[in-house]
Amino acid sequence: MNRFKTPLRFLLSAFIITAGTLHFVTPMPFVRIVPAILPEPLALVYISGFFEILGGLGLFFAPLRQAAAWGLIALFIAVFPANINMAVNRICLDGLPCDPLLFWLRLPLQGVLMGWAGWFTRP
Repeated sequence: MNRFKTPLRFLLSAFIITAGTLHFVTPMPFVRIVPAILPEPLALVYISGFFEILGGLGLFFAPLRQAAAWGLIALFIAVFPANINMAVNRICLDGLPCDPLLFWLRLPLQGVLMGWAGWFTRP
């Protein structure tokens, strides 16, 4: 399994950096899923995008890898309420299928992402 660790780290990095970049390029879909109880949704989207990019880049560098992985796990936990909000309130986003089942299936994906990042917390 270790022979796949480097390619899968690069894949996670690319995925996370792309997602973080989208927070800046097209922030409004992300703003729409921020729970209404949270202040300054646009600022939260930019902050989470910044930390996604930072975490994705950190996975490339051995001295930063473990801290970046732990940071990504924390970030996945922090954005989980937005995913719950999307599922509970059936918030449809342009260009994505608007199927409530898919909204709920997306929730366990956060656990998969946490486990994937968690793999890189170990040397």
